[in-house]
Amino acid sequence: MTPKSGTHTIGPQEGSLTVHTFRAGMGAKIGHDLVLEAKKWNGTVNIDADNPAASSVEVTVDLNSLEIVNATGGVKPLSDKDRADIAKNIEKTLDTGKHPNVTFKSTSVTGSAPTVSVTGDLTIKGTTRPATLDVTADGNRVTGKASVVQTEFGIKPFSAMMGALKVRDDINLEFTCTLPSA
Repeated sequence: MTPKSGTHTIGPQEGSLTVHTFRAGMGAKIGHDLVLEAKKWNGTVNIDADNPAASSVEVTVDLNSLEIVNATGGVKPLSDKDRADIAKNIEKTLDTGKHPNVTFKSTSVTGSAPTVSVTGDLTIKGTTRPATLDVTADGNRVTGKASVVQTEFGIKPFSAMMGALKVRDDINLEFTCTLPSA
């Protein structure tokens, strides 16, 4: 089975969008690598199974809906206070009051099923840059990932302890989505 050709509306009910951050610096051992999940997002996928290059995708993610779903490493588990502090740091780092959403709008699709590359315009914190998602379809389940360098979008990665503990500049974006079957 492959995803059905046509226009499909997607959101949290069809899949998940996650952000993976990694710790760096001399104090990295005390920090945590995080997996954040966007709980509010929506998009449209146009699939042309006969001509994948004619396919497209648009997605909007509400940054204020990011929640920590996993934290690894660190000298102690995350407390409720730690989680609240991380939420405040995300708000400050990404300036979510002024730029509450991240958007992606494809400009091209290359390759052939089951693996394609989707290139498009990714807008974070008011800066738009090209990004490429590596996408794989396994039946009607579609997964993808991309690496993003925060400073390329004008984001200063979070740091603490005078820079001894910081978030690595490169982060990973991943998604999984179930689409109607052909």
